[in-house]
Amino acid sequence: MKKYYLLLFIFLSGLLISALHPRNYAHWAGEVAAPVAGMIILVSTFGRFRYTTITYIAILFSCYLMFIGAHYTFSRVPLFNWIKDYFGLDRNYYDKGGHFFQGIIPVIMAREIFIRKNLVKGNKLISFIAFCICMATTAVYEIIEYLVCSVANGNPATFLGTQGDIWDSQSDMLSAALGGLFMIFVLQKMHNRIIEKEFPGTIAL
Repeated sequence: MKKYYLLLFIFLSGLLISALHPRNYAHWAGEVAAPVAGMIILVSTFGRFRYTTITYIAILFSCYLMFIGAHYTFSRVPLFNWIKDYFGLDRNYYDKGGHFFQGIIPVIMAREIFIRKNLVKGNKLISFIAFCICMATTAVYEIIEYLVCSVANGNPATFLGTQGDIWDSQSDMLSAALGGLFMIFVLQKMHNRIIEKEFPGTIAL
């Protein structure tokens, strides 16, 4: 149990540090709402379903990407501003990395539930449904972002980090799709081995 308390401590530490003098507190609150809600759900369901350690670590890393983006706003993360200037890019691409992980997370979580609960049979069907969940998740996220910004009368270009790109939402979803496909075609065998190691006898694709 110690490792799970450690992961929770690291999550809360990152959340608190990101709250120290962010660029805009309203934007910060809007961006960290999803990781906080996710953390509450994971903690409340921990007793009924415990994910593998690697899944929690992936989720934690994704949350830290959100915390950094929330602190600086996604379009102004300093390292990626330097990359933008150094390579002469047309925008700060930090948010695309975040959305790439946004694609990995629903796939790894869905695969684990399907496999360990024996809800779906067959590796191809598991991958297909997990990828559909990935795309549904990223589409809903983009819609929620837009609605929150509209209700709050915020500046979409600032809050959503579009940086003048009219196809920003679509490229965000493409990044998530690539993350989901990366999980399916590159990481799934490793994920299967970890599931079998931590929960022996559950791999029956």
